[in-house]
Amino acid sequence: MTGHQDDFSHLDRAGRAAADIARNPRLTVNIVVGAGILLAWLLLAAMAIRGAEVGGSAPGDPLLRGLPQLPLPDFLERFFALCLSPTPLDANIGLRALALILMWFLMAIAAMLPSAAPMIRTYCEIADTARIKGEPVVHPLVLVAGYLCVWLAASMLFSALTLSVHAFSASGEIYDPVLGIAGALALLVAGLYQFSGLKEACLKKCRNPFSILFSNWSAKAIRIFRLGVAQGIWCLGCCWALMLVMFAVGVMNIFWMALIGLFTLIEKQTTGRLPTRLAGAILLVWAAALLVVSL
Repeated sequence: MTGHQDDFSHLDRAGRAAADIARNPRLTVNIVVGAGILLAWLLLAAMAIRGAEVGGSAPGDPLLRGLPQLPLPDFLERFFALCLSPTPLDANIGLRALALILMWFLMAIAAMLPSAAPMIRTYCEIADTARIKGEPVVHPLVLVAGYLCVWLAASMLFSALTLSVHAFSASGEIYDPVLGIAGALALLVAGLYQFSGLKEACLKKCRNPFSILFSNWSAKAIRIFRLGVAQGIWCLGCCWALMLVMFAVGVMNIFWMALIGLFTLIEKQTTGRLPTRLAGAILLVWAAALLVVSL
């Protein structure tokens, strides 16, 4: 027992466990981030299953239709309907836009937040060293909040792009010519971006978070939040084009979402340029093929 403030013996087992978690920032951020990623995947999986049940034609939908149907609360059913329908239903465009923003944000949490694990781990290691020295430390969740704010802003742009594409689409089905052309253009942009200098610069920042975190270390929450925003911008600069691939395979294609998330994680952990260039070449060939069949 180190002091009265650390004496949790008067609490029950659950209370002591909660207190231990609360005073351990590394454990807290791991639990919160892990739970957030898991919840995002569960919601997206449920949405993908609902989309397949109502006659979705995206790759993998036949497999999803074979999964058991689970009862969901009415508000989730309404949320899924707003996201999956190519038309506004009986809701105004603002409500559907909010639903799409949340959908894209869930996709960012599920596919992109895992690739931020090295950044979070590095911050916690620096924070542990500072704490041992008796220096004040900002909770790592502040860093994560700044990072996610960038992806929330990006989700607004992806939502607007989704609404724009559907506005010009006659059916909203994945094989609609308009969606095919839009998907081909998205693949073209994503493929070309893989070879760009900006992509390489952002990727280098994402691969080496220590130098940025260490050189910008601060005991002020607002500065750590801004540091999280900066890291989020580098991550967005690295991955925004890959998110466009979802327009070619179906925005709610959970299998491709998982593949993009896995590739992003691998790309940030490797040091060579081969995975990035190979993915770019594949995307360009795919774009050409999709454009041919859509015209």
